[in-house]
Amino acid sequence: MTATRILIADDHAVVRAGLRHILEREPDFELVGEAADGDEAVRLALDLLPDVLVLDIGMPGRNGLEVARELLAHVPGIHIVILTVYDDHEYFRQLVEIGVAGYVLKAAADSALVDAIRAAQRGGALVDGTLMRSLMDLFVHRTPSATTEERKCSESTPALSAREEQVLKLTALGYSGQQIADQLGVGVSTVETHRTHLMRKLGLKGRAQIVQYAIHHGYMEPTAR
Repeated sequence: MTATRILIADDHAVVRAGLRHILEREPDFELVGEAADGDEAVRLALDLLPDVLVLDIGMPGRNGLEVARELLAHVPGIHIVILTVYDDHEYFRQLVEIGVAGYVLKAAADSALVDAIRAAQRGGALVDGTLMRSLMDLFVHRTPSATTEERKCSESTPALSAREEQVLKLTALGYSGQQIADQLGVGVSTVETHRTHLMRKLGLKGRAQIVQYAIHHGYMEPTAR
């Protein structure tokens, strides 16, 4: 099995050492480099072409948002997992919209970082649960959402069934297939069928694109059974 090649970028040597310890415990991970600032992160990513970049937001030089935006535009196939002490809504919203594959708080790194990297490699996304709840609250209260009928009547938006909409929302909120099945009272295979159908209808590939679509089309609101 080919190892996942990982680059880490954080301006604190102690944090990089901790990340190195976490990643080196995984036999299918290969740490290919470390960057101490945003400019070095861009240079190393362009040179090493890692599969995953674990990226701090607040660094000297270019910040994490600037680094992520540049690399996602110029390094095909790279996945970026943000690791930060911040739970800033605006940063989070912008990072999700540009296609970042994961957002993990440093306090939870030991348990969540490995899962976020694996999800990114599968083409999915993993976001800290506290942040995802905060993002949902932000969009429910600040972003006007189209009604279901308005979305279905839009010429530019393919119509989804009510169940497909529920699966879309819960997937965007970070629920697993089993959690969605439990929430909706259906089988996991049914959830996967609905997810496959809605992704085909909307031309989406992976959880990161589902999250982006849900934000842009007003789906980030509570889902009822």
